[in-house]
Amino acid sequence: MIREQRTMLVATFLVSAVALASNVAAAFVAVSTSPSSRRTVRDASQGLPSLILRKTGNSSLPPAQEPVFRWSKSDSASDEKKKKNNNDVFDSDTRRLLGIKDASFSATDKWKIRLQLTKPITWVPLSLVVMCGAAASGNYHWIWNPLDVSDRNAALGLEDAVKGFLAVVLAGPFSEGFAQTINDWYDREIDAINEPHRPIPSGAISKEEVFQQLWALFLGGTLLAGALDWWSGHQQPTVLGIALLGYLVSYIYSAPPLKLKQNGWVGDLAIGLCYISLPWWCGFAVFRDSFDHPVAHFGVPVLLSLAGIGAGIVNDFKSMEGDKKFGLKSIPVLVGADAAKWIAAMVPDAAQLATAAYLASIGEQTYALVVLLAMVPQIFFQTTLLIPDPFGNDVRYMASSQPFLFLSVLATALCIGRHEWAAAQV
Repeated sequence: MIREQRTMLVATFLVSAVALASNVAAAFVAVSTSPSSRRTVRDASQGLPSLILRKTGNSSLPPAQEPVFRWSKSDSASDEKKKKNNNDVFDSDTRRLLGIKDASFSATDKWKIRLQLTKPITWVPLSLVVMCGAAASGNYHWIWNPLDVSDRNAALGLEDAVKGFLAVVLAGPFSEGFAQTINDWYDREIDAINEPHRPIPSGAISKEEVFQQLWALFLGGTLLAGALDWWSGHQQPTVLGIALLGYLVSYIYSAPPLKLKQNGWVGDLAIGLCYISLPWWCGFAVFRDSFDHPVAHFGVPVLLSLAGIGAGIVNDFKSMEGDKKFGLKSIPVLVGADAAKWIAAMVPDAAQLATAAYLASIGEQTYALVVLLAMVPQIFFQTTLLIPDPFGNDVRYMASSQPFLFLSVLATALCIGRHEWAAAQV
C-alpha cells in the first residue's frame, strides 16, 4: 500500500509538472506564431526533439534545379532587428552557439564555430532520455530520496550523479555532436544555398578542421564509454558497444551510400532509435550490466522509438515541396499529406497504447494509467492542431504534445526500474 501511495504521488506530480510546462510552451508558441514572428518560432523549433536532424536535398543535382537563395550581411542585420522586435528567446550570439537556424554570422572565434557545428540545443532531449534509462535500471540512487528512507546514502548518490552526468556528456556533446557535425558535412552543398552562413559552407571552418572535430568526438566518446564500463565494473564493454552503435547509425544516416535520411520510413525510425532507444540503453547500461528482461529492457525502448516516426513526419510537412524536387522520399511525399498526417498521429498513439498494455500485463496498472492519461492531451492536440492543418500548426503541435510524450517515456522508465521482477517475467 505504501509503495502504491508513493507511486501515485510521483505520477500525480509528473502529470502536473509536465502539464504546466506544456501549457507554458503552448502559450509561448501561441503568442509567438503571429504573422510577424512566424519565421522566428519556426527557427526556434529546431530545439524540439522531433526536429533534431535536418533532412536536406541531394546536392548532386544541377544548380538549375536548386532553389534560389540570396544572403548578405545586410539581410542578417535585418533579421536580427526583427528578432529583437519580436522578443526572441535567444539573442543572436546565443542562437549561434546553440546551433539554431539563422544564427548570427558575426562570430569568428574558432571554439564558437566548432560548438555551433555540434548544435548544443539538440543535446537536451537525449540528456533527459539518458536519465530515463538510468531510472529504468532500478539501480540509480538519489543523494537524498524524499520518498524512500532506504535511498539516502549521500556518498552513493553522489557517485551515481557523477556517472549519470558523464553518461549525458557521452550521449550529448560526443555522440550527438558527432552526428550533427557529420550531418552538416554531407549537407554542405545544399546548405550553401539554404543556409550559407553555416560554418562549413561559409568557409568559417575547413575540411581538415571538420574531420579533426569528428575524430576528436569519436575517440573522446569511445574513451569515455570505456571508462564508464570500467567504473561500473562491467565484464563486457556494454556502454562502449552502445556508443559505437550510435556512431554507426549517425554515419549511415547522413553519409552515402546508405544515407538513410533519403528514405522517410527508415530515416525517421533511425531518428527515433537515436533519440530514445540508444540514450535509454546508455543510461541503463551505466547502472546495470545485464539486460536480463529482454522485452522490458530492449523491446519497450524500441517500441517507444516508433513515436519518432510520427515526429519525423510532422517535421517533413514544411519541406514537402523541396523533398519532391531533390528526390527525398519522405513519408508525406510517398503517401501524400492527408495520409501522412494520420500516420503521424496514429503511430505514436499505437506505440504508447502497446506500452501501456505491456505495463498492465506485468501488474503495473498505475503506471499504465499514467501512460494512458499522458495520451489524452496528445490526442487532443492531434485533433485540434495536427489533423486540421499539419502545415500551419506543425511547430505549435510539437511544442504542445511532445512534453506529454516524454511523460510516457519517463513513467515507463520509472515503472521498469521500480518493478519487482518475477523469474518468469520478461
